[in-house]
Amino acid sequence: MGNSGSAVKVCTDHQGGINWLSLSPDGQRLLTGSEDGTARLWSTADSQCRGHFQGHESYITFCHLENEAAFTCSADHTIRKWDVMTGQCVAIYRGHTSIVNRILVAKDYLFSGSYDRTARCWSVDKEKQIQEFRGHRNCVLTLAHYSSRDVLEEEEEEEEEEQKVSRDLLVTGSTDCTVKVWWVSSGRCYQTLLGHTGAVLCLILDAPNRELFSGSTDYTIRTWNIVTGEQLKVFKEHQGSVICLELVNRHLYSGSADRTVKCWLVDTGERIQTYKAHKHSVSTLKYHAGILFTGSGDACARAFNSKSGVLQKIFRGHKFIINCIQIHNELLYTASHDGTLRIWDIRGICKRNKRRLKKERSAQGRSSQKGSLSRLFNNKVGCMVQQENGE
Repeated sequence: MGNSGSAVKVCTDHQGGINWLSLSPDGQRLLTGSEDGTARLWSTADSQCRGHFQGHESYITFCHLENEAAFTCSADHTIRKWDVMTGQCVAIYRGHTSIVNRILVAKDYLFSGSYDRTARCWSVDKEKQIQEFRGHRNCVLTLAHYSSRDVLEEEEEEEEEEQKVSRDLLVTGSTDCTVKVWWVSSGRCYQTLLGHTGAVLCLILDAPNRELFSGSTDYTIRTWNIVTGEQLKVFKEHQGSVICLELVNRHLYSGSADRTVKCWLVDTGERIQTYKAHKHSVSTLKYHAGILFTGSGDACARAFNSKSGVLQKIFRGHKFIINCIQIHNELLYTASHDGTLRIWDIRGICKRNKRRLKKERSAQGRSSQKGSLSRLFNNKVGCMVQQENGE
Protein backbone atom coordinates (compact mmCIF):
# COMPACT_ATOMS: atom_id res chain seq x y z
CA MET A 1 0.00 0.00 0.00
CA GLY A 2 1.37 3.41 -0.98
CA ASN A 3 0.32 6.89 -0.11
CA SER A 4 -0.89 9.18 -2.83
CA GLY A 5 1.47 12.12 -2.49
CA SER A 6 -0.34 15.22 -3.66
CA ALA A 7 -3.55 15.67 -5.63
CA VAL A 8 -3.45 16.31 -9.37
CA LYS A 9 -5.25 19.58 -8.71
CA VAL A 10 -6.65 21.51 -5.74
CA CYS A 11 -9.53 23.91 -6.46
CA THR A 12 -9.77 26.61 -3.80
CA ASP A 13 -12.38 28.96 -5.32
CA HIS A 14 -15.05 28.45 -2.63
CA GLN A 15 -14.93 30.63 0.48
CA GLY A 16 -16.67 28.04 2.68
CA GLY A 17 -16.98 24.30 3.16
CA ILE A 18 -18.30 22.21 0.26
CA ASN A 19 -21.38 20.28 1.36
CA TRP A 20 -22.11 18.32 -1.81
CA LEU A 21 -20.66 17.33 -5.17
CA SER A 22 -22.77 16.20 -8.16
CA LEU A 23 -21.66 14.74 -11.50
CA SER A 24 -23.71 15.37 -14.65
CA PRO A 25 -25.17 12.29 -16.43
CA ASP A 26 -22.87 12.83 -19.42
CA GLY A 27 -19.85 13.11 -17.12
CA GLN A 28 -18.74 16.44 -18.60
CA ARG A 29 -19.34 18.64 -15.56
CA LEU A 30 -19.28 18.68 -11.77
CA LEU A 31 -21.30 20.90 -9.45
CA THR A 32 -20.25 21.91 -5.93
CA GLY A 33 -22.56 23.47 -3.33
CA SER A 34 -20.96 25.42 -0.52
CA GLU A 35 -21.33 27.04 2.89
CA ASP A 36 -20.46 30.31 1.14
CA GLY A 37 -23.96 30.32 -0.40
CA THR A 38 -22.74 29.72 -3.94
CA ALA A 39 -22.44 26.78 -6.32
CA ARG A 40 -19.66 26.30 -8.84
CA LEU A 41 -19.59 24.37 -12.09
CA TRP A 42 -16.42 22.52 -13.09
CA SER A 43 -15.33 20.93 -16.36
CA THR A 44 -14.12 17.33 -15.98
CA ALA A 45 -12.03 17.78 -19.15
CA ASP A 46 -9.65 20.37 -17.67
CA SER A 47 -10.85 20.81 -14.04
CA GLN A 48 -11.49 24.52 -14.63
CA CYS A 49 -14.35 26.42 -12.99
CA ARG A 50 -16.91 27.16 -15.74
CA GLY A 51 -19.71 28.74 -13.74
CA HIS A 52 -20.39 30.59 -10.49
CA PHE A 53 -24.02 30.49 -9.32
CA GLN A 54 -24.86 33.27 -6.85
CA GLY A 55 -28.23 34.18 -5.36
CA HIS A 56 -28.97 32.10 -2.27
CA GLU A 57 -29.20 34.07 0.96
CA SER A 58 -27.68 31.31 3.11
CA TYR A 59 -25.50 28.22 2.76
CA ILE A 60 -26.20 25.51 0.17
CA THR A 61 -26.94 22.14 1.72
CA PHE A 62 -27.20 19.94 -1.38
CA CYS A 63 -26.99 20.16 -5.16
CA HIS A 64 -27.98 18.15 -8.22
CA LEU A 65 -26.64 18.45 -11.76
CA GLU A 66 -28.36 17.52 -15.02
CA ASN A 67 -26.71 18.00 -18.42
CA GLU A 68 -28.31 21.40 -19.06
CA ALA A 69 -29.59 22.52 -15.65
CA ALA A 70 -28.28 22.68 -12.11
CA PHE A 71 -30.36 22.60 -8.91
CA THR A 72 -29.37 23.81 -5.45
CA CYS A 73 -31.20 23.88 -2.10
CA SER A 74 -30.37 26.05 0.84
CA ALA A 75 -30.83 27.02 4.46
CA ASP A 76 -32.65 30.09 3.05
CA HIS A 77 -35.70 27.74 2.61
CA THR A 78 -35.55 27.83 -1.21
CA ILE A 79 -34.49 25.70 -4.15
CA ARG A 80 -33.00 27.29 -7.26
CA LYS A 81 -32.63 26.11 -10.84
CA TRP A 82 -29.70 27.41 -12.90
CA ASP A 83 -28.90 27.44 -16.60
CA VAL A 84 -25.61 25.60 -16.97
CA MET A 85 -24.51 27.56 -20.04
CA THR A 86 -25.30 31.09 -18.84
CA GLY A 87 -25.05 30.69 -15.07
CA GLN A 88 -28.38 32.50 -14.68
CA CYS A 89 -30.97 31.53 -12.09
CA VAL A 90 -34.03 30.51 -14.12
CA ALA A 91 -36.38 29.41 -11.33
CA ILE A 92 -36.86 29.79 -7.57
CA TYR A 93 -39.05 27.27 -5.74
CA ARG A 94 -40.55 28.81 -2.60
CA GLY A 95 -42.80 27.21 0.00
CA HIS A 96 -40.69 25.45 2.61
CA THR A 97 -40.54 27.19 5.97
CA SER A 98 -37.17 25.86 7.13
CA ILE A 99 -33.85 24.53 5.82
CA VAL A 100 -34.17 22.48 2.64
CA ASN A 101 -31.61 19.73 3.10
CA ARG A 102 -32.19 17.34 0.18
CA ILE A 103 -33.48 17.44 -3.39
CA LEU A 104 -34.12 14.78 -6.02
CA VAL A 105 -34.92 15.26 -9.72
CA ALA A 106 -36.94 12.54 -11.49
CA LYS A 107 -38.69 12.92 -14.85
CA ASP A 108 -40.42 16.32 -14.79
CA TYR A 109 -40.57 16.33 -11.00
CA LEU A 110 -38.38 18.04 -8.44
CA PHE A 111 -38.70 16.63 -4.90
CA SER A 112 -37.42 18.30 -1.74
CA GLY A 113 -37.14 17.41 1.93
CA SER A 114 -36.92 19.94 4.73
CA TYR A 115 -36.48 20.59 8.43
CA ASP A 116 -40.07 21.89 8.31
CA ARG A 117 -41.15 18.20 8.52
CA THR A 118 -42.49 18.10 4.97
CA ALA A 119 -41.42 16.86 1.59
CA ARG A 120 -42.68 18.64 -1.52
CA CYS A 121 -43.04 17.96 -5.22
CA TRP A 122 -42.54 20.70 -7.81
CA SER A 123 -42.97 21.01 -11.53
CA VAL A 124 -39.42 21.47 -12.81
CA ASP A 125 -40.45 23.75 -15.67
CA LYS A 126 -43.35 25.69 -14.18
CA GLU A 127 -41.72 26.72 -10.88
CA LYS A 128 -44.89 25.50 -9.19
CA GLN A 129 -45.54 23.27 -6.18
CA ILE A 130 -47.59 20.24 -7.21
CA GLN A 131 -47.83 18.37 -3.94
CA GLU A 132 -47.00 18.53 -0.24
CA PHE A 133 -46.29 15.40 1.79
CA ARG A 134 -47.17 16.09 5.39
CA GLY A 135 -47.13 13.48 8.17
CA HIS A 136 -43.61 13.16 9.55
CA ARG A 137 -43.20 14.39 13.12
CA ASN A 138 -39.67 15.67 12.51
CA CYS A 139 -37.14 16.63 9.80
CA VAL A 140 -37.16 14.88 6.43
CA LEU A 141 -33.53 13.95 5.80
CA THR A 142 -33.44 11.67 2.76
CA LEU A 143 -35.46 10.88 -0.38
CA ALA A 144 -35.96 8.15 -2.98
CA HIS A 145 -38.35 7.88 -5.94
CA TYR A 146 -39.81 5.04 -8.01
CA SER A 147 -42.80 4.09 -10.12
CA SER A 148 -45.17 1.27 -9.16
CA ARG A 149 -44.71 0.05 -12.73
CA ASP A 150 -41.15 -0.82 -11.71
CA VAL A 151 -42.23 -3.14 -8.92
CA LEU A 152 -45.82 -4.30 -9.48
CA GLU A 153 -47.31 -6.69 -11.97
CA GLU A 154 -50.35 -5.21 -13.69
CA GLU A 155 -52.79 -7.51 -11.89
CA GLU A 156 -51.32 -6.55 -8.52
CA GLU A 157 -52.01 -2.84 -8.89
CA GLU A 158 -54.93 -1.42 -6.98
CA GLU A 159 -57.44 0.26 -9.23
CA GLU A 160 -57.49 3.60 -7.45
CA GLU A 161 -58.16 6.84 -9.26
CA GLU A 162 -54.92 8.55 -8.30
CA GLN A 163 -52.89 5.60 -9.58
CA LYS A 164 -54.54 5.86 -12.97
CA VAL A 165 -53.28 9.43 -13.20
CA SER A 166 -49.78 8.74 -11.85
CA ARG A 167 -48.10 5.68 -10.39
CA ASP A 168 -45.06 7.55 -9.03
CA LEU A 169 -44.12 7.10 -5.39
CA LEU A 170 -41.83 9.10 -3.11
CA VAL A 171 -39.95 7.57 -0.18
CA THR A 172 -38.89 9.78 2.74
CA GLY A 173 -36.67 9.06 5.74
CA SER A 174 -36.95 11.20 8.85
CA THR A 175 -35.47 11.93 12.26
CA ASP A 176 -38.82 10.69 13.65
CA CYS A 177 -37.40 7.14 13.09
CA THR A 178 -39.83 6.27 10.28
CA VAL A 179 -39.72 5.75 6.54
CA LYS A 180 -42.84 6.77 4.63
CA VAL A 181 -43.96 5.93 1.10
CA TRP A 182 -46.28 8.44 -0.62
CA TRP A 183 -48.40 8.55 -3.75
CA VAL A 184 -47.02 11.54 -5.64
CA SER A 185 -50.30 12.40 -7.35
CA SER A 186 -52.43 12.65 -4.19
CA GLY A 187 -49.88 13.28 -1.43
CA ARG A 188 -51.44 10.37 0.46
CA CYS A 189 -49.18 8.20 2.61
CA TYR A 190 -49.20 4.70 1.09
CA GLN A 191 -47.32 3.04 3.95
CA THR A 192 -45.27 3.88 7.03
CA LEU A 193 -42.33 1.57 7.68
CA LEU A 194 -41.81 1.12 11.42
CA GLY A 195 -38.83 -0.53 13.11
CA HIS A 196 -35.99 1.95 13.43
CA THR A 197 -35.42 3.47 16.87
CA GLY A 198 -33.22 6.30 15.59
CA ALA A 199 -33.18 8.90 12.82
CA VAL A 200 -33.15 7.52 9.26
CA LEU A 201 -30.07 9.02 7.61
CA CYS A 202 -29.87 7.24 4.25
CA LEU A 203 -31.98 5.26 1.78
CA ILE A 204 -31.11 3.00 -1.15
CA LEU A 205 -33.81 1.69 -3.46
CA ASP A 206 -33.61 -1.53 -5.50
CA ALA A 207 -36.88 -1.31 -7.43
CA PRO A 208 -36.38 -4.40 -9.67
CA ASN A 209 -36.03 -6.55 -6.54
CA ARG A 210 -38.79 -4.64 -4.68
CA GLU A 211 -36.40 -3.75 -1.86
CA LEU A 212 -35.60 -0.63 0.11
CA PHE A 213 -32.60 -0.28 2.44
CA SER A 214 -32.52 2.27 5.26
CA GLY A 215 -29.61 3.24 7.52
CA SER A 216 -30.12 4.83 10.92
CA THR A 217 -28.60 6.35 14.04
CA ASP A 218 -29.86 3.19 15.82
CA TYR A 219 -26.74 1.48 14.32
CA THR A 220 -28.83 -0.77 12.03
CA ILE A 221 -29.67 -1.16 8.36
CA ARG A 222 -33.10 -2.52 7.58
CA THR A 223 -34.43 -4.06 4.38
CA TRP A 224 -38.08 -3.60 3.41
CA ASN A 225 -40.37 -5.03 0.77
CA ILE A 226 -41.61 -1.85 -0.91
CA VAL A 227 -44.81 -3.50 -2.12
CA THR A 228 -46.01 -4.97 1.18
CA GLY A 229 -44.05 -2.79 3.64
CA GLU A 230 -42.76 -5.93 5.35
CA GLN A 231 -39.42 -5.68 7.14
CA LEU A 232 -37.23 -8.40 5.61
CA LYS A 233 -33.89 -8.24 7.43
CA VAL A 234 -32.02 -6.24 10.05
CA PHE A 235 -28.24 -5.81 9.71
CA LYS A 236 -26.93 -5.25 13.25
CA GLU A 237 -23.13 -5.38 13.45
CA HIS A 238 -22.30 -1.65 13.31
CA GLN A 239 -21.39 0.06 16.58
CA GLY A 240 -22.35 3.57 15.41
CA SER A 241 -24.81 5.45 13.22
CA VAL A 242 -25.10 4.23 9.62
CA ILE A 243 -24.33 7.33 7.54
CA CYS A 244 -24.12 6.15 3.91
CA LEU A 245 -25.07 3.17 1.75
CA GLU A 246 -24.05 1.83 -1.66
CA LEU A 247 -25.63 -1.17 -3.44
CA VAL A 248 -23.65 -3.04 -6.12
CA ASN A 249 -24.44 -6.49 -7.55
CA ARG A 250 -26.48 -7.58 -4.51
CA HIS A 251 -23.66 -6.46 -2.21
CA LEU A 252 -24.58 -3.69 0.24
CA TYR A 253 -21.82 -1.40 1.52
CA SER A 254 -22.51 0.64 4.67
CA GLY A 255 -20.39 3.47 6.09
CA SER A 256 -20.70 4.24 9.78
CA ALA A 257 -19.73 6.52 12.64
CA ASP A 258 -17.98 3.45 14.10
CA ARG A 259 -15.13 4.19 11.63
CA THR A 260 -15.77 1.17 9.44
CA VAL A 261 -17.47 0.16 6.22
CA LYS A 262 -19.13 -3.23 6.09
CA CYS A 263 -20.11 -5.33 3.07
CA TRP A 264 -23.23 -7.50 3.30
CA LEU A 265 -24.72 -10.14 1.05
CA VAL A 266 -28.23 -8.81 0.50
CA ASP A 267 -29.79 -12.21 -0.16
CA THR A 268 -28.59 -13.83 3.06
CA GLY A 269 -27.89 -10.88 5.36
CA GLU A 270 -24.35 -12.19 5.95
CA ARG A 271 -21.59 -9.67 6.64
CA ILE A 272 -18.68 -10.76 4.45
CA GLN A 273 -16.15 -7.94 4.85
CA THR A 274 -15.21 -5.06 7.16
CA TYR A 275 -13.04 -2.20 5.90
CA LYS A 276 -11.04 -0.60 8.70
CA ALA A 277 -8.27 2.05 8.97
CA HIS A 278 -10.51 5.14 9.25
CA LYS A 279 -9.74 7.35 12.24
CA HIS A 280 -13.17 9.00 12.25
CA SER A 281 -16.70 8.46 10.88
CA VAL A 282 -17.10 7.25 7.29
CA SER A 283 -19.05 10.08 5.70
CA THR A 284 -19.28 8.96 2.07
CA LEU A 285 -18.43 5.97 -0.11
CA LYS A 286 -18.37 4.96 -3.76
CA TYR A 287 -17.74 1.62 -5.48
CA HIS A 288 -15.78 1.66 -8.74
CA ALA A 289 -14.30 -1.23 -10.74
CA GLY A 290 -13.77 -3.56 -7.80
CA ILE A 291 -12.45 -0.79 -5.57
CA LEU A 292 -14.27 0.78 -2.63
CA PHE A 293 -13.46 4.47 -2.16
CA THR A 294 -14.33 6.14 1.13
CA GLY A 295 -14.30 9.65 2.56
CA SER A 296 -13.99 10.23 6.28
CA GLY A 297 -14.18 12.73 9.08
CA ASP A 298 -10.43 12.24 9.50
CA ALA A 299 -9.98 14.32 6.28
CA CYS A 300 -8.65 11.37 4.27
CA ALA A 301 -10.04 9.41 1.35
CA ARG A 302 -9.13 5.74 1.02
CA ALA A 303 -9.19 2.99 -1.58
CA PHE A 304 -9.82 -0.61 -0.57
CA ASN A 305 -9.85 -3.82 -2.56
CA SER A 306 -13.57 -4.50 -2.27
CA LYS A 307 -13.14 -8.28 -2.18
CA SER A 308 -10.19 -8.72 0.19
CA GLY A 309 -10.73 -5.58 2.27
CA VAL A 310 -7.04 -4.65 1.88
CA LEU A 311 -6.33 -0.92 2.05
CA GLN A 312 -4.61 0.06 -1.19
CA LYS A 313 -4.15 3.81 -0.89
CA ILE A 314 -4.72 6.79 1.38
CA PHE A 315 -5.38 10.20 -0.18
CA ARG A 316 -4.10 12.90 2.19
CA GLY A 317 -4.37 16.66 1.83
CA HIS A 318 -7.77 17.82 3.06
CA LYS A 319 -7.96 19.58 6.43
CA PHE A 320 -11.53 18.72 7.43
CA ILE A 321 -14.21 16.09 6.80
CA ILE A 322 -14.71 14.85 3.22
CA ASN A 323 -18.43 15.28 2.55
CA CYS A 324 -18.74 13.78 -0.92
CA ILE A 325 -16.78 11.90 -3.57
CA GLN A 326 -17.26 11.29 -7.29
CA ILE A 327 -15.34 9.23 -9.84
CA HIS A 328 -15.02 9.88 -13.57
CA ASN A 329 -12.46 8.80 -16.17
CA GLU A 330 -10.23 7.26 -13.48
CA LEU A 331 -10.08 10.50 -11.56
CA LEU A 332 -11.28 10.72 -7.97
CA TYR A 333 -12.95 13.99 -6.90
CA THR A 334 -13.19 14.76 -3.18
CA ALA A 335 -15.12 17.70 -1.72
CA SER A 336 -14.45 18.79 1.84
CA HIS A 337 -15.62 21.07 4.58
CA ASP A 338 -12.22 22.77 4.21
CA GLY A 339 -13.69 24.45 1.07
CA THR A 340 -11.53 22.65 -1.47
CA LEU A 341 -12.26 20.28 -4.32
CA ARG A 342 -9.33 17.92 -4.82
CA ILE A 343 -8.72 15.77 -7.87
CA TRP A 344 -6.67 12.56 -7.67
CA ASP A 345 -5.32 10.24 -10.36
CA ILE A 346 -6.48 6.66 -9.65
CA ARG A 347 -5.30 5.05 -12.90
CA GLY A 348 -2.55 3.12 -11.09
CA ILE A 349 -4.95 1.60 -8.58
CA CYS A 350 -7.50 0.76 -11.27
CA LYS A 351 -4.83 -0.83 -13.48
CA ARG A 352 -3.45 -2.98 -10.63
CA ASN A 353 -6.95 -4.04 -9.70
CA LYS A 354 -7.77 -5.01 -13.29
CA ARG A 355 -4.62 -7.14 -13.44
CA ARG A 356 -5.55 -8.79 -10.14
CA LEU A 357 -9.09 -9.52 -11.36
CA LYS A 358 -7.69 -10.97 -14.60
CA LYS A 359 -5.36 -13.28 -12.64
CA GLU A 360 -8.21 -14.38 -10.36
CA ARG A 361 -10.44 -15.18 -13.33
CA SER A 362 -7.60 -17.06 -15.01
CA ALA A 363 -6.93 -19.06 -11.82
CA GLN A 364 -10.65 -19.81 -11.47
CA GLY A 365 -10.67 -20.96 -15.09
CA ARG A 366 -7.71 -23.29 -14.52
CA SER A 367 -9.30 -24.61 -11.34
CA SER A 368 -12.55 -25.25 -13.19
CA GLN A 369 -10.64 -26.97 -16.01
CA LYS A 370 -8.77 -29.15 -13.49
CA GLY A 371 -12.08 -30.05 -11.90
CA SER A 372 -13.51 -31.03 -15.27
CA LEU A 373 -10.43 -33.16 -16.13
CA SER A 374 -10.55 -34.78 -12.70
CA ARG A 375 -14.23 -35.63 -13.13
CA LEU A 376 -13.50 -36.97 -16.61
CA PHE A 377 -10.62 -39.11 -15.25
CA ASN A 378 -12.75 -40.43 -12.38
CA ASN A 379 -15.57 -41.26 -14.77
CA LYS A 380 -13.15 -43.20 -17.01
CA VAL A 381 -11.72 -45.08 -14.00
CA GLY A 382 -15.25 -45.87 -12.88
CA CYS A 383 -16.13 -47.26 -16.30
CA MET A 384 -12.95 -49.42 -16.35
CA VAL A 385 -13.73 -50.83 -12.90
CA GLN A 386 -17.28 -51.63 -13.98
CA GLN A 387 -15.99 -53.40 -17.12
CA GLU A 388 -13.45 -55.45 -15.11
CA ASN A 389 -16.20 -56.50 -12.70
CA GLY A 390 -18.39 -57.50 -15.62
CA GLU A 391 -21.07 -54.95 -14.72
